[in-house]
Amino acid sequence: MSLRFKKVLITAGPTWVPIDSVRVISNTASGATGILLAQSFSRLGAKVTLVLGPVGEVKLAESIKVIRFKFFKELKDILVFELRRTKYDTLIHSAAVSDYQPARPYNKKIKSGIKNLKLELMPTEKLIDLIKKIDRNIFLVGFKFEPRAGQRALMRSAKNLIQRASCGLVVANTLRNNKYSAFVAGPLKKYIPVSTKKNLVKMLCALIDRRERCLI
Repeated sequence: MSLRFKKVLITAGPTWVPIDSVRVISNTASGATGILLAQSFSRLGAKVTLVLGPVGEVKLAESIKVIRFKFFKELKDILVFELRRTKYDTLIHSAAVSDYQPARPYNKKIKSGIKNLKLELMPTEKLIDLIKKIDRNIFLVGFKFEPRAGQRALMRSAKNLIQRASCGLVVANTLRNNKYSAFVAGPLKKYIPVSTKKNLVKMLCALIDRRERCLI
């Protein structure tokens, strides 16, 4: 297999942003897709590094290097460090990164009993936009989740992310009526539908193994 000994960096799971010294804003991402990808690429002979957010304990093959994080800033620092230290062939950015953070997080715990407590939020930095600035040659796979989105909306989101972050592939996925569906999109405007996460993992492994962008 052409993936043998290739270096693959995968991000997975949710991120936290602090509200105060004990509270955070997070999301419900499980990291399941990224974990499945790490296991599959490792079985295909790739040297996998999994950067995994605050999810429960996961049993993985010893061949998979796992770096844990919780907060948005930790994920950013890990990504920058890994990309500068190691020449990765592929980066699959499946982590559910926080889009917003408190503009002024509290240093101490906010006392209970406050009426009409308001939090001002500001956008976080788009981490996927940093990747090609650090390593212009890495093959980048982005993820875009759009709840209850239709086919056209998913395709539009995928196209925008490909253009903005110079992705080789983008997975645009959604949940409608508790049913998962996704499209794998490439720069040549071809969209491959996928109906389950397991099929998505198989598809990405095959596409990245071949690295023939004209097929996607």
